[in-house]
Amino acid sequence: MLTTYQHEDVIIGRLDNMRRESYFYYVDGMLVDTGPPNMLPHVIPFYKKTAIDFVCLTHSHEDHCGTAPWLANECGIPVYAHENAVDICAKPAVYPKYRQLVWGLRNEGFPVKPLKDVFQTKNYTWEVIETPGHAYDQVAFYNREKGWLFSGDIYVTPKTRLILSWEHIRDTMESLQRVLVYDFEHMFCGHAGHVKDGKRKLQMKLDDLLEKKTEILHLYEKGWSVDEITQKLFPKRYPLIEFSEGEWHSKYIVETMIDGFASKETSKT
Repeated sequence: MLTTYQHEDVIIGRLDNMRRESYFYYVDGMLVDTGPPNMLPHVIPFYKKTAIDFVCLTHSHEDHCGTAPWLANECGIPVYAHENAVDICAKPAVYPKYRQLVWGLRNEGFPVKPLKDVFQTKNYTWEVIETPGHAYDQVAFYNREKGWLFSGDIYVTPKTRLILSWEHIRDTMESLQRVLVYDFEHMFCGHAGHVKDGKRKLQMKLDDLLEKKTEILHLYEKGWSVDEITQKLFPKRYPLIEFSEGEWHSKYIVETMIDGFASKETSKT
């Protein structure tokens, strides 16, 4: 189901799907993300009545680019993304069954043009900020004039307790630090929707990860194993761990904290 509402010039599209919310945004002729493939019947009426000049994707995961094939292939609307997403989007996507169950299957490729560092819509200038971590090709879109940040999946909640098997938490932390240099308040997220105090929430997320980094490295230097540290610091067994067959897990936070920071921290002492 699609629900739309508005903040200033930004139309916010909320897609409710199996208790999982995802969002797309329309502003000044630009569509930011497109929702998952199984939401296509719900978004086509909105697309048909909306003057979309082009699409900008925050990254190539299926819940963000899932209806882009229809826009690109059926409507001829240009789609832009990070250069690392060009080849990924050109082919049908391959991902695990549980994600197909939740989001549907993107079984069609579509053409993507690489984003420039800065681009224009009719009335606004947008800066592209690279934010790898959750995805290799993730970016955020920043409007300096309005103090808006379209953040993709760099923020979902202020506390990170699960990450994907390919994510590296050091990359995420560096991306957070990079984004926090900018002046913004309103943040438009892939799954958290419109967050009015966006910069504060991103700082909360970074602070929590810095605290976890200290705790993880302390236990690691005492000789604790990854499994022991995970059990100590992340004792909750989230249903998503089993549902995803381990593609999501708390232990990846521990593993990549150690991989990213242990040798550096040890060399300082």
